[in-house]
Order: sequence, then structure tokens, then C-alpha cells
Amino acid sequence: MRSTFSDRRLVPAARVRALNEAPAWSDGDYVLHWMTATRRVRSSFALDRSLEHARALGKPLVILEALRVGYRWASDRLHRFILDGMAENQRRLDAAPVTYFPYVEEAPDAGKGLLAALAARACLIVTDDFPCFMLPHMAAAAARQVNVRMEAVDGNGLLPMRAASQVFPTAYAFRRFLQKTLPEHLPERPALDPWSAGAPLARLAALPREITTRWPVASPELLSGGARELARLPIDHAVSPVPVRGGSAAGEEAARRFVARRLGDYGEHRNEPESEVTSGLSPYLHFGHVSPHDVFDAIVARERWSPDRTAERANGSREGWWGMSAAAEGFLDQLVTWRELGYNFCWQRDDHDRYESLPAWARKTLDEHTADPRPHAYALDDLEHARTHDPLWNAAQTQLVREGTIHNYLRMLWGKKILEWSPTPREALAVMIELNNKYALDGRNPNSYSGIFWTLGRYDRPWAPERPIFGTIRYMSSQNTARKVRVKEYLARYAPEVRQQRLL
Repeated sequence: MRSTFSDRRLVPAARVRALNEAPAWSDGDYVLHWMTATRRVRSSFALDRSLEHARALGKPLVILEALRVGYRWASDRLHRFILDGMAENQRRLDAAPVTYFPYVEEAPDAGKGLLAALAARACLIVTDDFPCFMLPHMAAAAARQVNVRMEAVDGNGLLPMRAASQVFPTAYAFRRFLQKTLPEHLPERPALDPWSAGAPLARLAALPREITTRWPVASPELLSGGARELARLPIDHAVSPVPVRGGSAAGEEAARRFVARRLGDYGEHRNEPESEVTSGLSPYLHFGHVSPHDVFDAIVARERWSPDRTAERANGSREGWWGMSAAAEGFLDQLVTWRELGYNFCWQRDDHDRYESLPAWARKTLDEHTADPRPHAYALDDLEHARTHDPLWNAAQTQLVREGTIHNYLRMLWGKKILEWSPTPREALAVMIELNNKYALDGRNPNSYSGIFWTLGRYDRPWAPERPIFGTIRYMSSQNTARKVRVKEYLARYAPEVRQQRLL
């Protein structure tokens, strides 16, 4: 008779939840770690949880990292970035006492049944708790199909998602909550070196042959993400890879470079499209190649900061609470407040990507102006190929298509103009989601939806005067943007046909 074992909570309890009511078995062959969102092999609460179970049971650990071809917007760009991370994980795990199983589908549904086959021999399954895109549905479906306990572990931010029991309407409200609540969670850290943080692990001789025959381990050539390998996969080849490479090593280097060279200028120049002070960390955070805890710790080290420097009063202010430099506090407001605000919304609202999730005031004013004449109207194909009358918008869209990102400040303008040029707000939303999720490396993320929906009123307030099309939604124009920030070199890079012409 199979025996169960008691729950263990060395990883903070607020970060662990059971996805099913199936038992965990002590006589399985291994503990299975299903890596889906936190795609790294250090500084991961989910990996720490898997290792806790494996060490307590004296069982080997199997790490499954799989890549499907059938997800929406699958492309050479996204695949190559993820494959970079898988190749890096394999290099880092070569000497680790675990079995790493990188699997890449080469045809739709080819990977169907793999998780169930591995689960049939497992003591339990641990996976990542991610509140967005296809991952929540994928994890829930898997948990229903397997007959062994399945846990999801939240490693998304400094604050556990479930430490907040409400959706916050504004960044100010969430920031005030953070200032009251975050200090008790700051000492909680995933292990920097999880392999030496406990008892030695048992080793698995080999994965069952019937599994690796049907679902072969990805070859080094496939993990390289080369053009020939990508070309034979049934994904969108029109969205090409970008020069930026994925993986933990690249992400850690980007974080080191930003903190050492750029953070000091972040507060003053981060809104300048021609500056080089943005972090570039969003794709690595999205795919879980770097840990927000590690980025935070790098800033703490630079600032020589300690928790006793935080302000005693939680007043929701963007400045002064941390007791750090203005540049560091400005960046932490993005890394912690705005980033985790998006996760707060997504895990509590299944409709986070739908028009109905907008605040009532925003829906009301947009609906009242839906019939307003549009001086300019563009179809999706024209927008996708940057064929509008607005050179600055065309430049931003060109950057998105070419590099998989838009400068943070211009991303706001990009969304506002799509609202202005679309027949209805609902159609504008659909276009923003399509273009962002198709081309942006950091798309399909809670922060993507925060940014897109912000252009339609989420986390904002009514603004006077009331305008055509926008109503009381905050308005932005390319002319005003060009007056506020320098765009000459940006236009020369992404819209060279403009040259010295007037912006509009």
C-alpha cells in the first residue's frame, strides 16, 4: 500500500498552494519539478520547495522544462529567447545532482501525455504559480489529470501575491499597502545556491526509456535556437529573433550592468527615448530568467541599505520611504510597486485581459464617446506595418517589430494613439493586445496588461477637459511628447525617412 507524507513549509506558506486534492506518495521514484514561469535554477522558491521535498524523502529530483509550439503568438522570436534559457539551464545543471529534462515540441500536441507519464512515477509535482496568459489554465488542467499532489509556488515578486486580499485601484493605494506589509516579507529569500543548501540529493540512474523514446530530450542543436532548427518548427517565422539573447547569464549581466552603470541616471533620464538608462530587464523577469529578489539585492548592495532606513509611516509616497537615493527609489517603484500591482490584479481577476475589467468611470466615458468621428482610422495591418501619418508613432511601432520592445515613455503614447485611431475602444484594446503580445519579448505578462489597460483608464482617474474620443481618459499627443522629451535621434534610428522634417 502506498504511503503519504506530511506537508512541509520551509518555503513561506503564503507562497505555496495545492492545485488538487490528490495525495503525495513517499514511494514514488522522484520528485518532479515542472518549470513553466520561473525558468532558472537558482533564486527560485519553486525549486527550493521541490528540493525540500526531495531531500526530506531521500528521492531524486527531476526537472522538466518544456516548450510547446501550439501556444498563441508562438514565433521564432519567443522560441529563441526561451531556448536560450533552456540551454543555459542545461549548462548550469550539468554538474548538479539532478536530472534535467528539456523537451521541445516539434509538432502540435506532440508533448501531450508527457507530464502525466512523468507524474505516474512521481511522489508529487511542484510547479510555478503564474497568474497570466495560458499558464494558470495549463496548470489547473494538469492538476485535474494527474493522480498525485501538485503544488504551485509563487516566486513572482518580493510580496507574495496572496498577501493582499483585494484588488488595488491605483498605484498609490497599493504602494501604501506595500509600505505597511512588505517589511515582514523582505527577509524571505530563495536560495542563491540551492544545491548546497541542504542534505545531498539522491541520484536517478536514468529516466524511463519508454518516456524518453516517445518524448526525446531536446538536442544541443535544437536548444541552440539556430535559424535551421527554428525553421522546421510550426511557429510564426515572420516574427524574427532579436539581437538580445535570453537566459539567466544574459539576464544577470543586464542587471549587473544596469545597477553599476545606469541606475544613477535613472531618475533624471528614464523618460528620454534617446537615453541608455533603462534596465532592459523586463523580458528576463517575464520568462523567469532573473529573480526580482536578486535585482533588489543588487540595488541594496549598491545603496548600502538596511531595512532600518525605511520610513516609519506608510503614506504611499513614491519618494522617501525606502531611504535610498532618488534614482534607486524611482526604479524600485517600477520593479516593486508597478510590477507587482499588475500581478495583484491578474491573480484575482480572471477578466484581467477583457474590456469589462476597466473601472466603471472609464467604461462610461469611453462608451459615451464611441460614436465620435475619428480624424484618422487605421486597420490592424496598417498599424502593424507602421503605415500611419504620425512619424513618432511609426518609429515606436518599428522599434517594437524590430527589437521586441518600445521605450517605456513612448509605449504610453503608442497605446493612446491606437485608442484615438480605432473605430471603438474595444477594437483598440484588441489591437494593442495583438501587437504587444505578438512582438514584445515581455508581452503576455501582468505588466503588459497593466500598461495596455492604463491607456484606457486602469489605475488612473478622470482628466479634464473632456475630449472627443477620449472623454475624460488621460490624453497624450505626439506633439506634446516631442516637446517634453528629445526624439530627434530616436526618429533618425526608427523612422529615418522623416530626417529633418517637422514631426507632424
